[in-house]
Formats: sequence, structure tokens, C-alpha cells
Amino acid sequence: MYKSTVKEIGPLALSFGEENIIILFGPKAPQEIKEISIIHEQNGDESAFPIQEGGKLVVDDQEFTISKVGSAANDNLKEIGHISIYFTEPFEEVLPGAVFASPHHLPTFKEGSKIEFK
Repeated sequence: MYKSTVKEIGPLALSFGEENIIILFGPKAPQEIKEISIIHEQNGDESAFPIQEGGKLVVDDQEFTISKVGSAANDNLKEIGHISIYFTEPFEEVLPGAVFASPHHLPTFKEGSKIEFK
């Protein structure tokens, strides 16, 4: 399991709504990355591979099913808090830091939102 809290929402973070993509990044993200990201900070224990196909992404009370996980997504999340979450059908070739989830709409984020992978 992985738990974090949204600390900041970049001014352009929700501008990828038409593509149904959200970028998560940890608090040490450079300023130019912060502008397009949802900045979150981990709080709590984590498992070695918190993001699993068939697992759940929960944002506050909104639940999504994870359908595909890129090869580096778990490591990126643990090391720098970064993944890109696509709320679409998976592409044929999944980028290493990508996660795909359904249903295919963006969750609602606010400062203080709780994010969990379980």
C-alpha cells in the first residue's frame, strides 16, 4: 500500500483533462515540473510494489481500478514521487512511468486530498 497527501496543485496540472492524464510528483520537483503536476507527499508505510494491475487507486472517496503499470512506475513513485496516470485504455506500448486506470475520467483533486494505491 502507498499513501500520500496532495500538497499543491500546479496551475497547469489539470490542463491535460481532455487527454485524461494526471502527473504526480513528489515535493522535490523542479518549479517547471510543479506547474504541470499534482505535488504530493508520502505518509505511511509502503510495499515494494504498491501499484499492481488489478489493484486500486483511491483519491479521497473516488476509486479507480489499475489496468496497466509501466515497468518503472513503482520505482519512480518510491524514489521521486513521480508517475503519469492515464484514465484511458492502455496503449500498445506502455511508457515505463505510466499507470492506466478506469473508469476513464479524472478524479477531483484538492489540496489535502488523500491518494492511496492498494
